[in-house]
Amino acid sequence: MTVQQPVKKEYEIIKQGQEEILKIDASKWPYSPSIEDNPVVMSKIIEKLMEFPSTARVILIQKKNFEYDYEQTQFLIEIANLYNHLTKQKKILSLKTTDISSENFKNKILSLQYLVYTLLKADPLGCYVEAKRFSRESKIYVNRLKDLNISEEQEYISKLDYLVSLLEDLKLVKKFLDQLNGYQLGDRFLYKQFFKPNITPIFLYTKIYPQIPDSSKQLDAYKVKGTEVSIFKIKEDVKNFYRIIPSELNLTEDQYEVLNVARKVLSEHKPKDEEFLEPNKLRRTFYNIGRDLILDLLNNKNIDMQLEEINELARILVRYTIGFGAIELLLQDTKIQDIVVNSPIGQTPIFILHEEFDECVTNIIPSSEDAESWATKFRLLSGRPLDEANPVLDTELSIPGARARVAVISEPLSRLGLAYSFRRHRDTPWTFPLFTKTKMINSLGAGLLSFLINGNRSILFAGTRSSGKTSILGASLLEIMKKYRILVIEDTEEINTDVMRKIGYNIQQMKVRAALSKSSSEVSADEGIRTALRLGDSALIIGEVRSTEALALFESMRIGAMANSVMGTIHGDSPYGVFDRVVNDLKVPRTSFKAADIIVISNPVKSPDGLHKFRRVLSITEVRKHWEKDPLNEKGFVDLMKYNPQTDQLEPTEDLINGDSEILKTIASTTKEWTSDWNSLWENIILKSKINQAIVDYSEKYNNSNLLEADFIAKSNDTIHKIIELVRQEEGKTNNNKIYSLWEDWLKRQIKYG
Repeated sequence: MTVQQPVKKEYEIIKQGQEEILKIDASKWPYSPSIEDNPVVMSKIIEKLMEFPSTARVILIQKKNFEYDYEQTQFLIEIANLYNHLTKQKKILSLKTTDISSENFKNKILSLQYLVYTLLKADPLGCYVEAKRFSRESKIYVNRLKDLNISEEQEYISKLDYLVSLLEDLKLVKKFLDQLNGYQLGDRFLYKQFFKPNITPIFLYTKIYPQIPDSSKQLDAYKVKGTEVSIFKIKEDVKNFYRIIPSELNLTEDQYEVLNVARKVLSEHKPKDEEFLEPNKLRRTFYNIGRDLILDLLNNKNIDMQLEEINELARILVRYTIGFGAIELLLQDTKIQDIVVNSPIGQTPIFILHEEFDECVTNIIPSSEDAESWATKFRLLSGRPLDEANPVLDTELSIPGARARVAVISEPLSRLGLAYSFRRHRDTPWTFPLFTKTKMINSLGAGLLSFLINGNRSILFAGTRSSGKTSILGASLLEIMKKYRILVIEDTEEINTDVMRKIGYNIQQMKVRAALSKSSSEVSADEGIRTALRLGDSALIIGEVRSTEALALFESMRIGAMANSVMGTIHGDSPYGVFDRVVNDLKVPRTSFKAADIIVISNPVKSPDGLHKFRRVLSITEVRKHWEKDPLNEKGFVDLMKYNPQTDQLEPTEDLINGDSEILKTIASTTKEWTSDWNSLWENIILKSKINQAIVDYSEKYNNSNLLEADFIAKSNDTIHKIIELVRQEEGKTNNNKIYSLWEDWLKRQIKYG
């Protein structure tokens, strides 16, 4: 008995968000699925749109995806609606006549039917031109008949004029009305001007539109690992347009065919859940399998291909199977800081925050299929739930060449379904010289922070979202001497502990439960902090103080449980804002809050036109200990440095210049040379400032950006400590001029010999 296979439908309606998309399988059509080129295709599509008038987009599939956007589809739906209207009103396609046998009137009936039944669907512009011609010729004919009975002829003209009036209301006819003189039936030139499908590989669910916006000016262009990036200024739009053309849009027909087959085969291999626990290993495995598969397919099809082409196909294959598709392309761009994917997915483009061009709209519209796939992968990677009971998922994403913090929301919190936010991290940690180069902080501010960190002070880095507080916390870790152990506690991995471990830091990472997560499989943040206190003498770093862990953190600081620096980040736009959040919102006792020594506020500042933002450290503030109830009213906050918007600089206050700082005096009290000599302490801060600035200056002078990176800064800090010890042994005291001179000689040797 033969089992009959189900017949695959030529078309289907799929939903993306609130949109309905008509997908038509054109693989068996003997011609290209091009509305603009082929009147038969246009006729077919209009017939289908009569069945599905709520369609928002049309996708024709034949080796590639040919997608017609919302505007193009609406033009076609308008024609389909007109066709429906005319064919249901039968009277317009017939003529009242007593001489129906007349050959002349038979031809007139046929001409009306030809215009509506055939030409309107296949060539609506031609239908309009022909209807006007028929009407014009009939009116000339009527004028010649003079006194003869012309009622039937006038009825024919009336129907033609009615048809013309309806056609003139079509958006497509209006668009090309002034270009229809001399129009020839069968000429598709005007259709090609408007119907321009976005053509993408079948394996690419997410749409990448290569078209350049009208009335735009190119601002920049560069390449990111084979992906072409262009940024345009769009007239009458405050957002810039970020356009990518990845290598997958420029493949040959052979490459497309091989990749499509390979993807179908590879998609049958479903990774086990536990394999996602080692994403790098999983990616390598899939890359090797995919590469071997591509080689086999090439051999079977007798196709020659260069080795690098094969490797690139394997990378694309991984990106669109176990990877994150177009998101990976964006994350590879080191100039992108944030990526936002809004719901309903499939209807709106991805938005990004660019370090040079601020907020941009991209040429990428993700698909609901990809969005669901990402959600599944993030659940597996994080081990955290994402469902109606847990509609928020905080996790991280690590791919070759990029790391990001990820926030996912779903129903019922997001009424229209999944939405994503990606915060891209630098591949290597930020450093104080890097921040100095970008003007987030100046050298004196960097020198002061370095001095405070070496003095084992407790520091809170505060600011609003996207203020750079986590980045400056990461840079501060490099100022901790390598001989000290560092414990990092985070709910989402943002501090690049892997790089710090590779460059020699004694660092232990601890991952705790996210504040919004209801999962019980992870240790809570406050328990993580208490555990850290039992792990011995270490610098304690809290990724972000969010909830109940605040009490444990401040209590541990207050009782002096940590013998080294204690640092963390918290949301707050001012020192008092931090106090208000910690004491009033997180219920930390006032006496415990005093355990914080320094609060560093960083926030974006805007340009006068409001179109640009720049991250800046706005203040370095000391928390004094004498106040009882309100540190603001009782002068418990003393600014050591304050941002001046006129100079765009972080400037020292009179309190710092005059040495009126309890925290600095406390540090000085443990060092013989500084106990009664403020100038010696100040000179040490200036030394650190000079070294920071010298690294920036030499980097620019020799065009050597490596001098600003974490690996070199760690070496420089080690060298400084060794030089200071050497000079003290030789001279019995600190000689800052000699220390700087010896360090500068070392720097020059590093530049010369590497």
